[in-house]
Parts: sequence; C-alpha cells; structure tokens
Amino acid sequence: MNIILFDPQERTNLLPLSYTRPVSYLRTGILTIKEKWEHDLKQSVSVLTEDYLKVKYPTKIETQNLLINGSVLPDKNVLKEINALQPEEILMKNNCVIAYFADDINILKPEFVTHLKKCESQYEITQILYPWDIFRINGEEIKRDFFRITGGRKSQPLSKTVNALQTENIFLEKGAKIEFASLNPDGGYIYIGKEAEVMEGSLIRGSFALCEHSTVKLGAKIYGPTTVGPYSKCGGEVNNSVILGYSNKGHDGFLGNSVLGEWCNIGADSNNSNLKNNYAEVKVWNYNKKGFINTGLQFCGLIMGDHSKCGINTMFNTGTLVGVSANIFGSGFPRNFIPSFSWGGASGFTVYTLKKAFETAELVMNRRDIAFDDIEKAILEEVFKRSEEFRR
Repeated sequence: MNIILFDPQERTNLLPLSYTRPVSYLRTGILTIKEKWEHDLKQSVSVLTEDYLKVKYPTKIETQNLLINGSVLPDKNVLKEINALQPEEILMKNNCVIAYFADDINILKPEFVTHLKKCESQYEITQILYPWDIFRINGEEIKRDFFRITGGRKSQPLSKTVNALQTENIFLEKGAKIEFASLNPDGGYIYIGKEAEVMEGSLIRGSFALCEHSTVKLGAKIYGPTTVGPYSKCGGEVNNSVILGYSNKGHDGFLGNSVLGEWCNIGADSNNSNLKNNYAEVKVWNYNKKGFINTGLQFCGLIMGDHSKCGINTMFNTGTLVGVSANIFGSGFPRNFIPSFSWGGASGFTVYTLKKAFETAELVMNRRDIAFDDIEKAILEEVFKRSEEFRR
C-alpha cells in the first residue's frame, strides 16, 4: 500500500516551523514524525503538503493510497486501528482526521472525505499541534524512539574516562566519541548518534538525544529532555529544548523550553527567559489567530524558524517567536513576535531583503556541503511573500 503523510489544515498553527517543511518533517524525540512512521510501517512514505513545497517534498501517488495525518505520532494503538480501516471508512478522533484511503482521482479532493463512514478512535492520540508541543512531549518521544532504534542492538562501549550512571539506558552509535564527560540518564535515556561527539567536561542529565554528526561543546550543561538534531553544535546551558538540525548554539548562554529550526545560529552569551516574573502561563504569537494565544505552559522560551540568527548577548523574553530568516541583534529585549525577514532588535526592525538572505543562506549551507539551489530560493521567496503582512 502506498502511504502518504498529509499536512492537516491546522498546519498554520505550527508556523514559522512549517513555513519551510511539511509537518511530518518536524523532529521530536530522536526521529522526525516521518521517520517514526517509516520505522513502524517498515516502508518509505511520501508527503502531501503546500504547493510551493512540493518540488522539494514530492508526493508519490498510486492507484490506491493510504493517507495519514502528518501531525499524528505513531504508536501500537493507532497502527492497530489504521490496519483495521476499510477503504470506505475514515478514522477520526474528536473531529481530527487520522487516516483514510483515497484513489488517485479523489486524493486531492477535500470533499471526498465527507462521503466516508466515520470511525472514532478508541485511543488517545499524540499530535504536534503547536510549536511548543515539540519540547513538551520530547521526553516521552525520546523514550519511544530509543527503543525503536536500539531494540535488539548493542551499544558501542563507553570510554573508561566517562563518568556514567544507568549505563543500560545509554546507547552509542558507531563512531560516537565521548571522553571525560558525565552522563546521567536520571531514569530516562541518552542516545548518541553516528559520528557525534560529546567534548570534555560536558555534564548531561537525561533524557538526551544527540543526532548524527552533531557536537556537544566543551563544558556544556544539558538538562533533559533535550534533543540536538543532526549536524548541529550545542554548548552553554540547555534545558528541555529541541534543535531540529543543521543549527548552532555553540557558546555559553541559556536556552530553555525552546525549539530552533534548521540553519539557525545563536550568538555567544545569548539567553532566553522561559518563565514569566509573575509565574503566569505563557502566551505565544499564533499566525492563525494573528495574535497571542495561551500555551497552557508555565515554562516556554524561544521558537525560532529556519535560517534565523541572533548576535552576541541577545536577550529573548519568555515566549518569543521568531520567523524565518530574521536577524536579531543589539541591546535590550526585542519584542516577543519577530516576523520573518526582519533585521534589527529592541530599537526597531527593517526588512531583511531576499538578496541578503540568499547570500547568507548560501554561505551557511555551503559550510555543510549542501547547495542553496533554486528550489531553496523559491521556498524562501514564497515565505517572504506570505509573511509580508506581519512586517507592516
């Protein structure tokens, strides 16, 4: 069966992270949502997303297709119900579409689903509905992914220089390097990916995932549950945060209850607040509502879209949301909603032009031996257009 992970209508609630990727390409735990489904289904899947993303993320359509909501995370219960689904049925939970079958003629017709027989799921489902859900559920997802990845396999041995507790909950992939560091899963799990490195003097308290080719810098202090995605650098003090991949937070400074997209860079000694002075629940900007909404969380820090950067000593207030390709610098606290392609700080912002954004993106991506090609340019051009109203 051909399987497609579709972006739900509510994908706008996941902006700015979903500006540049399908929802199922978001990472929580060790794997992306797409990688979780591919592991559990034991086959490759494609995605159905916004038109401007389809060149980079194409959809494979066959005569018969099973469509699964890309914001839903797999587990044994939802898999069981999907496997029992019939072609004329649609699996739902509290008005949320989980899965349904569609032929190649009706796959792009939203009205098609109204003719299907509704089957209500008997189980609770786990979804990524808002950016803060990514770090909110990260601990449980590290645990699930740890067993997905390591089941039936043997870890590479820990060096004798490593001070480690609960070693049965620590897994090192081939090529992982750790010397003179402290690892404490603290009842959780620690996963170190292929060719990843934890440098000397680092203190890590789980759960923690360091994905392939990433680095924890000298003397870092990391509290779980935290994930550092592939090809990233992490230093300073980090707590309950997720770096999606290809980003650097390589210096001292605090990052807590936060999500960084790809191709981001956090300047030295930059910090974010993750708790309001009055201990009230944190509100964060929402693109769908075009205003601030309550997260229901007491701890919520920084959400930063792809290609955004901040200069040294940048201070982010509690619940700050930064769009795509923004550059923040200067003294004082910038506002807690920074639109895409903004250039400036607390003293005000101007537009970060596409020409300058392209120049920087090309330099940054070339350092990772990844081409900034016409496909990447077209995506950023579309994001620039779609985010224009927020820069006025």
